Amino acid sequence: MMQEKNWGTNAINTWCPGCGNFAILNSIKSVLKSLVADNILAENIVLVSGIGCGAKIVDYINANSVYSIHGRVLPVAEGIKLANPQMKVIGLAGDGDTYGEGMEHLVFAAKRNIDITMIVHNNRVYGLTTGQYTPTSPLGYKGRSTPQGSKETPINPLEIMLASGASFISRGTSTTMELLKKLMREAIMHKGFALVDILQVCVTFFNMYEYYNKNVYELAGHDPADYGKAMQRIREWNYSNTDAKIPLGVFYKKEIPTFEEYYLHLGKETERSQKIHKILENTI
Repeated sequence: MMQEKNWGTNAINTWCPGCGNFAILNSIKSVLKSLVADNILAENIVLVSGIGCGAKIVDYINANSVYSIHGRVLPVAEGIKLANPQMKVIGLAGDGDTYGEGMEHLVFAAKRNIDITMIVHNNRVYGLTTGQYTPTSPLGYKGRSTPQGSKETPINPLEIMLASGASFISRGTSTTMELLKKLMREAIMHKGFALVDILQVCVTFFNMYEYYNKNVYELAGHDPADYGKAMQRIREWNYSNTDAKIPLGVFYKKEIPTFEEYYLHLGKETERSQKIHKILENTI
């Protein structure tokens, strides 16, 4: 009988006590364990991380992993997927890494619908460098780079992803672990580009536990195949620090050809490539 894989490591964890990254770490390890239990080979799973507190998660998971440079998680992940389409490729990075330095790569990964999963540790602050604002920090956020309050409104990354062509878009929080595990697993098993935006609390520089606990709710009765309704639900909350309710769950999900499928058939006008062309032409 094969011994069960130990997904933990001996690396000393340096996150602050109470950090939301602990919930993400425990959730992803649980999901990886379930994938292997369902006969996905552990050696066919690879994690790609960037720079920042959240990126250190790969130090604490006993799995194939690659560190990239700031903002470059997705190019590395895409290269791995194209080199070996059998791999389950999972990116893990913070909101600054993904929505700041890495936004161009994020848009093109969604546009291509390449079959990788991007898990974003969205604490809405640069925690490792002690509190600067990020693209999802609310208007008025006071930190080291904006002591008088940020004068910028935050972006809505889910809206950008829907407009860019991502075929799976979801949001969870570090305080709702069972839902988070469900979203992670569904995203990883989805064939196409999948985003899991996690509202992950940084207790040291932007403690949002009370705000999230008060305002989040899980989507119910929503049809994730409807593009228009997905945009409506995504726009219910715009990442501003207001009293607006924050929906969690899967906003959009659609099965369309992936980039690697399309890429591997370029120059070969086979029946399958003709079918792919036709589907792409009729896809929003």
